[in-house]
Amino acid sequence: MSRPSSAGGGGGGLAGKAGGGKHGGSSGAAAAAAAAAAAAAAAAAAAGVSSSVPGSASSAPAASVALPGAALQSQSAELTALFECPVCFDYVLPPILQCQAGHLVCNQCRQKLSCCPTCRGPLTPSIRNLAMEKVASTLPFPCKYASAGCLLSLHHSEKPEHEELCEFRPYSCPCPGASCKWQGSLEAVMPHLMHAHKSITTLQGEDIVFLATDINLPGAVDWVMMQSCFGHHFMLVLEKQEKYEGHQQFFAIVLLIGARKQAENFAYRLELNGHRRRLTWEATPRSIHDGVAAAIMNSDCLVFDTSIAHLFADNGNLGINVTISMC
Repeated sequence: MSRPSSAGGGGGGLAGKAGGGKHGGSSGAAAAAAAAAAAAAAAAAAAGVSSSVPGSASSAPAASVALPGAALQSQSAELTALFECPVCFDYVLPPILQCQAGHLVCNQCRQKLSCCPTCRGPLTPSIRNLAMEKVASTLPFPCKYASAGCLLSLHHSEKPEHEELCEFRPYSCPCPGASCKWQGSLEAVMPHLMHAHKSITTLQGEDIVFLATDINLPGAVDWVMMQSCFGHHFMLVLEKQEKYEGHQQFFAIVLLIGARKQAENFAYRLELNGHRRRLTWEATPRSIHDGVAAAIMNSDCLVFDTSIAHLFADNGNLGINVTISMC
């Protein structure tokens, strides 16, 4: 049985800057020149540079010099280090702006600052560093979640989109509401739920009944239950909210405690059944990485209003048949 909780709390009665190190005071033009020279040297070394002694009468073939792969990777790492933001330690990506002394800071941090974090000089007027932007376009930048295990390095234009979907991005607590601010790895999600949200009921099996009690409670309410089958855990969520003024609706969805690729291996069916009526929704479960809010915003879930709910409810309690299957 799943008991309701008020909005902002977890389901079923749930409880719920990195410092900037200073860099050297070299100007942005000097840094850009050094970076461009190093980038050119790396490119030339990778292709193999031919050279001969000037004035020599020898007709011997020119020698070809190439750096080994490890040396190229080291040089690339040294170049990307020049783009490190002194505040958040992520990379400064185009469009690249500098202070009057030539120091760089990423656009996200720049919006929060009133002066340069390196020299304390003014950040206005905005000065575009086109040379560093050209160098950035020649480099692969590691994913910001590399420390968590992501091995990808990408062109700066592809980096933001990848990081939004990266499977190594920390997971937030999947419980509805905003009271729990926990974040951690996928492996730590279930231990967190069992420790911090002990009131959530878990049922075993691929076919269960999700019973939401007291659906007539006023205001925004959510109900949560866990379902365990096929060696995975699924979170069942029913939310009642006023998406449109004066019109309360129910939103029911199933989330996989897992990654997006894992979720593609399953399908779920939600069914309201009773009084010679039936309402069914079938879909692929969402990963908890995506969360409930996006599904509700797009109505990508079972949606019904209070009048429909009363057709299937029994003494203020609503039973939803939940079936999980493998694709």
